[in-house]
Amino acid sequence: MTSPPSPPVPNLPARNGGTRSSLLVVAALSGASGLAAWAVKGSDSVVQGLAIAWGLALTILPVLGAALLLAGFVQAGIARDTISRWLGAESGFRGLAIATVAGAATPGGPMAAFPLVLALAAGGADRGALIAYITAWSLNGFQRILVWEIPILGPEFAALRFLASLPLPILAGLLARRLPPWRV
Repeated sequence: MTSPPSPPVPNLPARNGGTRSSLLVVAALSGASGLAAWAVKGSDSVVQGLAIAWGLALTILPVLGAALLLAGFVQAGIARDTISRWLGAESGFRGLAIATVAGAATPGGPMAAFPLVLALAAGGADRGALIAYITAWSLNGFQRILVWEIPILGPEFAALRFLASLPLPILAGLLARRLPPWRV
């Protein structure tokens, strides 16, 4: 009995070594920071830094893992032509509006949003929709408004700031669609 064929590897955007370079830079900075801590404060500071890093990893890895699972399930569960139809280059204003609402509704930090953006890009979303999503997530995230802005700044100011920035994700998406393509 043969097993079903494995799903194809997602067609992710080309990296051109960017991820590897970033990893090398961060690793070099981490090593230099560890050496500096050891030179200035001794080995106890290195042990303390490692303990803090472990605590951060325990906090961040569950969120990152869940976000990667969500991104994988979105890409595997939603047909490429569906993502392309709703968020692709031909989706027009509707695609930008959907991306804007989805970005504003996405809770959490970049660990939650960016894997989803990568899955949408691999699924056929165009750069205008992706820019609208990220812009809405960073400017108009509902979670941030409810948890931080309204309690700290007050409902009037939060509403004014939200309304003033509401069109910006769509404008950013329109601009992204008009700019010539480039490769980094």
